This record gives sequence, C-alpha cells and structure tokens, in this order.
Amino acid sequence: MKGRFPHGHLTRTRNSGPVAHDPYGWDDRVELWEDVAAGDAFLALRDRIVELAEPTAEDRVVDLGAGTGLVSLSLAPLVREVAAVDISPRMIERLEALAAADGVCNVRSLEADLRVLPLEDEWATLVVSNYAFHHLDDTGKELALSEARRVLQPGGRLVVCDMMFSLSLAGRDRRLIWEKVWALLRRGPAGVIRILRNAGRVVAGRWEQPARPETWVEMLEARGFVDVRVELLAHEAAVVTARRPEATYRAARVHAARAASTGS
Repeated sequence: MKGRFPHGHLTRTRNSGPVAHDPYGWDDRVELWEDVAAGDAFLALRDRIVELAEPTAEDRVVDLGAGTGLVSLSLAPLVREVAAVDISPRMIERLEALAAADGVCNVRSLEADLRVLPLEDEWATLVVSNYAFHHLDDTGKELALSEARRVLQPGGRLVVCDMMFSLSLAGRDRRLIWEKVWALLRRGPAGVIRILRNAGRVVAGRWEQPARPETWVEMLEARGFVDVRVELLAHEAAVVTARRPEATYRAARVHAARAASTGS
C-alpha cells in the first residue's frame, strides 16, 4: 500500500488474517446506521473529530470502523489518502458507492478486523475512529490501539470518539445511565420492553462495552502514546486524542539507514 491509490479507482482489500465474527450484524443495519449518522448529533461528532484531527494535504489516514464513510469521506478532500477499515462488507459497499458518486478517488476500503489491520508498519500519519470501539471488549480495545500505534508513524496523531462511560455508581456514569433509562421510560410500554431487553443483554454479556475516560487514558499510556487528552462531549460521547512519540535519535538513524538500503 505504498504511494497513492490508483487515480480514479476505489480498491478494496480483505484481511487475510483471522477476522472475528460480527456479533452486531452490521450487514443488516446499513440503512439504520445511515439514518443515525445523518442526525445532528453524529454530524456534530464528525465535525469535532475532523477539527481535532487537524488534517493536512500530506496526511495518510486510517479510519477504524469507518461504516459507510461519515468520517472517511469528510476527511478525503483534505488529505493525501484514506484507508477506511470496517468488518462489514455491506458497510464497505455503501461507502464505495457514496465515494464513487462524489468522485472521491483517494479512499481505499479495507474489509478487516480492527485488531488485525492489513497495513504496513508506520504507514499512517493520522488514525481516527467514531463510535466503533465500544463494540470491542477491553482486550479488543487494547489490541486495536496497539495496531493503531503500529501503523502510525512517529509523531502520528490519534483521534477516537466513542461512548465513554461504564455501568458504575460514579457520578457521571450514574447520570448518563439515568438519562438513558428516563428517555426509554418516556416511550411507554415499548421503552420498558427495550429496558428489559438491554438488561438481559447486560446479564448475558452481549451489551456494548464502552470504557470510561480514565480507562482510555490508561490504555493509551500503557501502549506508549503521549499527549493523551480526553474531551467530554454531549450525552455519553467523549473524544480522546493522543500522539505516537517522535522517533528517538537512534531509532531515526536506523530508519534512515533502512530507507537508504532499500532506495526509498
């Protein structure tokens, strides 16, 4: 995947490694997701991600859990190229159709598990994600963040937006849970049924698995990221930014020697 993507062509790569089964059935939820993504709340999240990412014309971007391209297609006109990663073939197909309709030719779709990225080491200068990580358990999040660090160049940036809270008695967590329960109760019997279903999913271990902001800081720092910052957004959302450290002098010399030996 070195260099620019072929002009005028949108190409797809499938991960040749182990890809986990998608327990959320995203292939059957494309239209539902697009309705959600078109709402004011998600458009505001997208805008904040792009703002914090500070994209440049030379950036190579990886969008983790790209879905139908809400963030990828917004960044594409501002950067060199985008690798849009998603586990769902139908999500990828819709992203490709939207990109083609808009004449976007610098996005490459990757049908892959976030924990096993089919990308070279240090390929990207920017990794972004929007509302994907809460579908991974803590171990999955850690693996995906390790992959994000691997594909980032020294000095590369990370911007992840997700629901960030937990089922705890901490003040913010308790308030967010009550807001969700109250919103469902206001729907009447249908809302009550939804509450009971969600409770069953929690007991069975099939509910989304968001992490608290503090957990995000710990996971990123444990993986060697620096300048880790969390910004709380509306409702349960938050965005975390971080950076892979610049190469040390010795590592930079090794990198330069390797580049010279390969003629790149």
